[in-house]
Amino acid sequence: METNPIKILIADDEPDIIEIISFHLTKAGFEVFSAKDGSEAIEKAQQHTPDCIILDIMMPKRNGFEVCEYLRSNKQFDKTLIVLLTALNDEASHIKGLELGGDDFVNKPISPKVLLSRISALFRRIQPSASDNKLIQVRDLVIDPTQYKTILNGETHILAKKEFELLFLLASQPGRVFLRNEILSQVWGNDVIVGDRTIDVHVRKIRAKLGIDCITTVKGVGYKFDY
Repeated sequence: METNPIKILIADDEPDIIEIISFHLTKAGFEVFSAKDGSEAIEKAQQHTPDCIILDIMMPKRNGFEVCEYLRSNKQFDKTLIVLLTALNDEASHIKGLELGGDDFVNKPISPKVLLSRISALFRRIQPSASDNKLIQVRDLVIDPTQYKTILNGETHILAKKEFELLFLLASQPGRVFLRNEILSQVWGNDVIVGDRTIDVHVRKIRAKLGIDCITTVKGVGYKFDY
């Protein structure tokens, strides 16, 4: 049975970057679309509903942060991965991108091979493992990995992919303390380089979106699900 190719949208105002990324992604079997600015990126995203969007932060009309924030506020893109391209190699930019719902960062100048490996790693980890693919219910909180739904008191709350996967991991063993390195390995994988602050940002977003403090910080150690 034939399967539809994975769709990737590249948004960058530098034609050379679009050309080289498109070449390598197409060669790897992805279906590729492109946009030259933030406004066109949103239009193309709405038109094609890509599985992954590669966003340059410094784009005209609407920058990558603005586009990322818009996409994460739209249910059409609940399952869309967002990779931010940036020449701003500073912690504040990375934290802002993660808070807005970005899944990963790739720094410029771009290595197409590194970008491809990072995207492939993200796709390998967008679903919880088959052995853990069971609905979790704790009191009035339901976590459904088959539909990526988090339901609290009958109300569905939309979490970004990594937020959901982090919550699912912790809730799979309530009361157990997961070490930071363990969380990074199981949620982000060894192929993706992220800092400790990444977990902090995602925990803060989960608490804010659900409106409950269901994740306890164990200082200097890690986190546990406690609800």
